[in-house]
Amino acid sequence: MKDDSKDTLRQAALKYHQFPKPGKLEIRATKPLANGRDLARAYSPGVAEACLEIKADDNSASMYTARGNLVAVVTNGSAVLGLGNIGALASKPVMEGKAVLFKKFANIDCFDIELNEPDPEKIADIVCALEPTFGAINLEDIKAPDCFIVEQLCRERMNIPVFHDDQHGTAIVVGAAATNALRVAGKNFEDIKIVSTGGGAAGIACLNMLLKLGVKRENVWLCDIEGLVYQGRKTDMTPQKAEYAQGTTPATLDDVIGDADLFLGLSGPGVLKPEMVAKMADRPIIFALANPTPEIGPDDARRVNPNAIIATGRSDFPNQVNNVLCFPFIFRGALDVGATDINDAMKIACIEGIAALARATTSAEAAAAYHGEELTFGPDYLIPKPFDPRLMGVVASAVAGAAMETDIATRPITDMKAYKAQLDASVFKSSMIMRPVFEAARTAARKIVFAEGEDERVLRASQAMIEETTDTPILIGRPEVIAARCERAGLTIRPGTDFSVVNPENDPRYRDYWETYHDLMARRGVTPDLAKAVMRTNTTAIGAVMVHRGEADSVICGTFGQYRWHLNYVTQILGTPDLSPVAALSLMILEDGPLFIADTQVHTEPTPQQIAETAIGAARHVRRFGVDPVIALCTHSQFGNLVCDTGDRMRAAMEILNSAPRHFTYEGEMNVDTALDVELRERVFPAANLPGPANTLIFANTDAASGVRNALKMKASGLEVGPILMGMGNRCHIVTPSITARGLLNVSAIAGTPVAHYG
Repeated sequence: MKDDSKDTLRQAALKYHQFPKPGKLEIRATKPLANGRDLARAYSPGVAEACLEIKADDNSASMYTARGNLVAVVTNGSAVLGLGNIGALASKPVMEGKAVLFKKFANIDCFDIELNEPDPEKIADIVCALEPTFGAINLEDIKAPDCFIVEQLCRERMNIPVFHDDQHGTAIVVGAAATNALRVAGKNFEDIKIVSTGGGAAGIACLNMLLKLGVKRENVWLCDIEGLVYQGRKTDMTPQKAEYAQGTTPATLDDVIGDADLFLGLSGPGVLKPEMVAKMADRPIIFALANPTPEIGPDDARRVNPNAIIATGRSDFPNQVNNVLCFPFIFRGALDVGATDINDAMKIACIEGIAALARATTSAEAAAAYHGEELTFGPDYLIPKPFDPRLMGVVASAVAGAAMETDIATRPITDMKAYKAQLDASVFKSSMIMRPVFEAARTAARKIVFAEGEDERVLRASQAMIEETTDTPILIGRPEVIAARCERAGLTIRPGTDFSVVNPENDPRYRDYWETYHDLMARRGVTPDLAKAVMRTNTTAIGAVMVHRGEADSVICGTFGQYRWHLNYVTQILGTPDLSPVAALSLMILEDGPLFIADTQVHTEPTPQQIAETAIGAARHVRRFGVDPVIALCTHSQFGNLVCDTGDRMRAAMEILNSAPRHFTYEGEMNVDTALDVELRERVFPAANLPGPANTLIFANTDAASGVRNALKMKASGLEVGPILMGMGNRCHIVTPSITARGLLNVSAIAGTPVAHYG
């Protein structure tokens, strides 16, 4: 790398750590502290009640304090990856980074603790004294063999999990990668020969784990800077290395590499030479994990043996062995069941969960995070990517289950299915609120046609539909393009086998479709030739015609193009005296709960009647999500204080709503803050007919509704479900181009719900 490039990266890294405020962590309160009442509960005298409960029962600390979700990352900075012994203070940015990863990937709170202490026994004393503060301990970057001493002493004396990630985190990810590499190579643990370089903490832990997975001790050869570890060697030996001594005479790596099935490198750059790779067994597995420069580059290894299966510690090569695949989730599972240790069963459960995920279909979220990479199980995809959101639910639940099975869980989970759903909901923000919709959708098997069937998001949503629901996807697009994109995306579904395809370029139903469209539109200026052209080129119109003909129950369109362009064709074909677009309802999932917004798309300036119909339709649809609708009609005017167009229309809509009994709560017209702030509303209009904060906001024009929706998406990290097209009997939903694959899956569940379930 050129010097100027290095300097640019260096400055960028320093700015990242310095601005907008120094460091990567801060502490935030989880309880309100806005008045004297809050203060009296948070501190004296109210805090005494929590103290007395914990004094009576130690286990209640997890109920009344943050301890049950709090991990300490402890180091003395004596073996920082790539930097060596830089000392406690200089290691702090690394430990803060570790804490950030705990929070990001598993929502675990974390304090970094850097100790100016070289003595491993004294470090153990300090860590053990911290047991009342933390639910678990993560030891980090402590040099070998001191790290073995610290961990052993802490595990013997403490009743909470103690985990040295440099050892066991690496061993777990190596175990998962090795499991899948052997599957690809067609080999078994009990049959392979392993040659390893590096007798440090990580290297020894990896070998120990491989033995537990079935490798035979006599088939392991360990080398370090002095060569082969053999019986009777005196130089640079530790008890841990001695466990892997082979023979009684000195030897080099080159001497022992012959016929090796697996090379495990945790040593230094360039240790494994190309000529050594040539001596290895057929389909060799090479884990060159030294950072930043591996023991051998993947390209160099493949020049010697193109069939080599290779993993490194770098993110710019396939199969990065990264501890972040493990440590957040093994701690998540351990904390959630109050485990007193992290034992071998939990580690192996973690290995099996990680390995199984790589063999499954890649998640849409991981595909988006690693756009352009081929994430299909095989030699270049042995382990999942760190941003695969399924890791939380799969790995943490497997770890928790193993803890309970081995009787080290102090808070066993009774419903593991619900626990996994809770974990998934913490990652997939829409999971919990969508549950009633998915459950209702499972009561019937409906056919959902996707107008833009060649879009990768549609393909991933279709795979999820087939795996998770009873609905059947139908895709409009060219079969060969769809098949190629399924293959490229690592999906297991294929057109003609798992789902049917309508090919606009060549479909036997073409004549039926254009004649149907012409019959509907002949008196609206559509000639036979125009009908033919539309049925060749307009996939939204094709999907709507399929629904009209009863060949599908609902059409989903809009992954590209403008909403009302799609709406025009949908209304032409599916509109009837009883079915017409009422409004578009968007569900925004926010940190403090759901908020529904309408009309975000359909009527630019709705009439009072249309506003009233929007409120009625919104109430019905909000209930589909298990939410009791509390509806506010929102505008600049507030309870009659302004004479303006939007205020007049909202007041007229209120009169229409008040003209008949309604089975939902509504009020208006009012400002948005008045709708959401109960105290403000009580000051402005004490007689308002709302029991609490509104959860559904109806606006007087689409500019306001769409603007609020977009502001919540961009500035409040709101996740949109929808838009839901109301008034069309669930026969069509038009999404927006920003929708994700999971968003399409959510809309398909809405489309897959029989009308009887929501009126």
